[in-house]
Amino acid sequence: MPRSGNSRLKAARIAAGYPSQQALADALGVGVRQVRRWESDAPPWPQGDVQQALTRTLGQDLQSLGFTPPGVAPPRRTVLAGSIGAVGLAAVPTQVATTMQPASVSQDFASVTRSHRRLYWSVAPATLHPAAVAHAALGHSLLTETAGQTRASVAASLSETLLLVGRIEFFDQQQPERASATWLRALQAAGEADDPLLGAAVLAHTAFIPGWSGDRASAVERMVAARTYGRRGRASAELLAWLDAVEAECETRCGHTQTALHLIGHAEDLLRRGGDIASPEWLDWFSPVRLAAFKGNTQLKAGHLPHARTTLLAALDALPTAEEKQATVLLGDLASVEAAAGHPEAACEYAVRALDQLARTWYAVGMDRVRDVRRSLAPHQHEQCVRDLDDRLYGWSTTVSALAR
Repeated sequence: MPRSGNSRLKAARIAAGYPSQQALADALGVGVRQVRRWESDAPPWPQGDVQQALTRTLGQDLQSLGFTPPGVAPPRRTVLAGSIGAVGLAAVPTQVATTMQPASVSQDFASVTRSHRRLYWSVAPATLHPAAVAHAALGHSLLTETAGQTRASVAASLSETLLLVGRIEFFDQQQPERASATWLRALQAAGEADDPLLGAAVLAHTAFIPGWSGDRASAVERMVAARTYGRRGRASAELLAWLDAVEAECETRCGHTQTALHLIGHAEDLLRRGGDIASPEWLDWFSPVRLAAFKGNTQLKAGHLPHARTTLLAALDALPTAEEKQATVLLGDLASVEAAAGHPEAACEYAVRALDQLARTWYAVGMDRVRDVRRSLAPHQHEQCVRDLDDRLYGWSTTVSALAR
């Protein structure tokens, strides 16, 4: 596989919000030529105070950023060093003399990655997370033992695994800082694989972090990067529609619901027109039903309650039975619609249904929706339906389950 420069540093730069070499140079107070040399095939070891500035700015040590210390022979293969999740990868050596693995190793590694992807929809996050992290550690090691197309395939599966780990950390465990570090390594692995579509997916996921905290400028900047990678990889209509949906959710959470509805309308047009380009196998978290769920939530936040109710009910009716996590989100949003419409009994009925589902399949985002509903029902807290909801929401099993996860 042809060399493409120091992809580790480039990925870290983009993930940290510096879309160009000039932007990073300005942040560090160095010339752009210096950054260009750092991102070359043979990056020189940074000197003086710039070492600390570089690691502080990009959040990784120099070797993780693709640099080799002076006097040390360059590693035979780059390893994505660092620590992720509950199972650390710091113990993974950065240079290992090993026997090269056969080409079949990439297929075997990928098969476990696919299994973890499917298990995400039914296995408890606390159970799946350490297994996926351990699988990522294996992938890091395999990068030292493979070459050429086999190594690129391992890197792609590793990126997908790290993307999944980050999804669990962000959506299920509500640990955005941890997810951010994991997604950085996912982006670096996508760079090792030279897979721009995986890069687009990872970058779009990183936009959720500033988007959910109200930092619209950072979210938009990351989406620009994600769309750039999507164009580079000739993204399918479905992937492009998902990028619209991600940006729409960020815009909604930042209070720009009209912009979000425009993005959703564009996504609907993309899905309606379709195209000849197939979507990646790993794009299993998006569908027309999922887009409708995005739309219903945005209509709710925009105050379009009748439209939101219609959209969400249709999405819930069309949702496959296996998508239990998404069901809790839709039920929570329907409860919010009824609460906003002044129908506390209907709101409580949907909220209780969401809790029933959460008892079977935990999803932190779904529980957040239920808590939002309860807060909106404060004016009705003395009504029996709300008291019954509190009994369920603060029952022993629900409280213990929420704390355990």
